[in-house]
Order: sequence, then structure tokens, then C-alpha cells
Amino acid sequence: MESYLEIRVLSDPEFSDEMLMAALVAKLHRALGERGKGDIGISFPHVNLKLGECLRLHGTAAALQELEAKGWRKGLNDYVACQTIAPVPQNALWRTVSRVQPKGSQERLLRRSVRKGWLTQLEADRRLSDAVDQQMLSLPFLNMKSLSNKNSFRLFIQHGEVVDQPVAGTFSTYGLSPVATIPWF
Repeated sequence: MESYLEIRVLSDPEFSDEMLMAALVAKLHRALGERGKGDIGISFPHVNLKLGECLRLHGTAAALQELEAKGWRKGLNDYVACQTIAPVPQNALWRTVSRVQPKGSQERLLRRSVRKGWLTQLEADRRLSDAVDQQMLSLPFLNMKSLSNKNSFRLFIQHGEVVDQPVAGTFSTYGLSPVATIPWF
């Protein structure tokens, strides 16, 4: 992870930043899937309640050059500004950037609890009215569409704790990993 590539979504009157970022990540997902190497990770350096307008790709200079040679951003080049591949600063820290998948809707889990006899219908209804999945509400996400079944879903992204030492590992076709770290600066 000695190099990175920064891509910024440009403001557009027709499309929201979130919509453009989702389109950018969808194209990246396809490109990383075609490569099939698991050696490129991503981060969102301006993450807060939203992921922000900046996407960083992390990897070796050779891996990033190979990805860029594929022209994977075709169709989005008018909506993004891409810097050149640069070395990671010496003082960078490390963190994981991973996908968090909801285990299922609260309503479905409560229906199961009623079916199993763990709760009465009245208890389930009361809990459902009070229930809010705080973890999912606090994580930023991208609205994505499955390539296989065309269903829409939210890709929840969690930035882990900042640590002093890197941890090696592989990245998913979204460039995410619960184990492998990316440089954070």
C-alpha cells in the first residue's frame, strides 16, 4: 500500500454527489471483479455522516496503473476529477474500511421471535414501534444495484479505528476488508 489515487466527484446540477459516488463505486466494483486480485483497497477521507465527495484507491503503483489502464471510469470522466498516482505520506496511520451488512430487518426478526414463541405478538408490536437499528442509521452508505438480480440495496461502509501498524490481507471486489488496512492521512 505504498501508493494511492484520489478521485473527486464534481458537483453537478443534475446528479447528487451521492448518486455520482455510487455510480463511481459500481464501476470500480466491476473493474476490481474483472481483475480478481484483491490488492486494491478504498477509503473515503472526508467521511462523516455521508461518505463525502472523495474516493481514494490504495495499492501498489503497479496495481493502480493496471486498473487505470483499463479505462474503468468511462462514462463518468465528465463528473469526476482524478489526480495522478502518488506515494502515501510517510506519517500515514492505518485503518480498515469494511462493509457492514444488516442481519435482517427488525420486523422480520420480530416475526420470527413470535413464530418461535419467544415473544407474544403484542410484545413484538411494541418492540417494533420502539426499534431503530442505531448502527445502520449511523453508518454512511451508498445506494447500489445488484448486477446479478438487479435489486437495489444499501452498501453500508464502516471506517475502523485508526492504528499505528498496517495489517496485510485481501480486499473484496468493492475494495473493502474487515482485516486488511489502508493508509489513513
